[in-house]
Amino acid sequence: MHGTYEPGPTPPAPLPTDSLRFAMPPMHDSVEDERRHRKERLAGALRIFGRQGFEDGVSGHITARDPEFTDCFWVNPFGMPFRHVTVSDLVLANTDGQVIEGRYHVNQAAFTVHAQVHAARPDVVAVAHCHSVHGRALSALGDLLDPITQESCAFYEDHVVYDAYSGVAVDTAEGRRIAAALGSGKGLVLRNHGLLTVGDSVDAAAWWFLSMERSSQVQLMAKAAGRPILIDHKAAVATREQLGGDLVAWINYQPLWQDISRSEPDLLS
Repeated sequence: MHGTYEPGPTPPAPLPTDSLRFAMPPMHDSVEDERRHRKERLAGALRIFGRQGFEDGVSGHITARDPEFTDCFWVNPFGMPFRHVTVSDLVLANTDGQVIEGRYHVNQAAFTVHAQVHAARPDVVAVAHCHSVHGRALSALGDLLDPITQESCAFYEDHVVYDAYSGVAVDTAEGRRIAAALGSGKGLVLRNHGLLTVGDSVDAAAWWFLSMERSSQVQLMAKAAGRPILIDHKAAVATREQLGGDLVAWINYQPLWQDISRSEPDLLS
């Protein structure tokens, strides 16, 4: 014998979507506000990279273009641990690597490459380059990232290998060649060296580096275990179109920013 069905309570109505918070890149009322924002995000990205173990001695750097003096760039101080960097520690340097503002030297080898990338790509706000372990391992093979995961598809046909190694990059001409190799892409595998990524915000450039490093790790592990199955060209392109834009990178990066800025608020000093 079946019991009588009694409906449960009516579920609450869903909230209107326009009342829900969704983070988007901020708009700035002044160049001073935008400069402060970029510097805060730069200090935060450096600390996140420090947490990830991306620095190797004094190697590794992230630059952020100044919003007013667009041929000058904010960068981490030479020799300071990433995890100790604060906004007030950051250094402003010109395209020749000369310090305009700040109390520290800059890594000249870093600026040789970064300045040329910034000069060649006016759309780029930030450039990230570090000697991360898996990025270096991939670079030693001279390989691109294969479309074997959703994340690696974001780089499909949007990154290249710079297939040369000439030692520490201190020559402007070498910087120009690296910038030319990057072209309009978001990432570069510097053979026998490491990874470099760019973005229209510090957040995007940092996210692409983090994602490129993890994708390198996955690819190395997959190839060590067997023969990875490639995602076909059409699906890889479609995935890149969905996930490969700088806005998507910015959104993906926000949990990392919230974590570092809340757990280490001294970075803002």
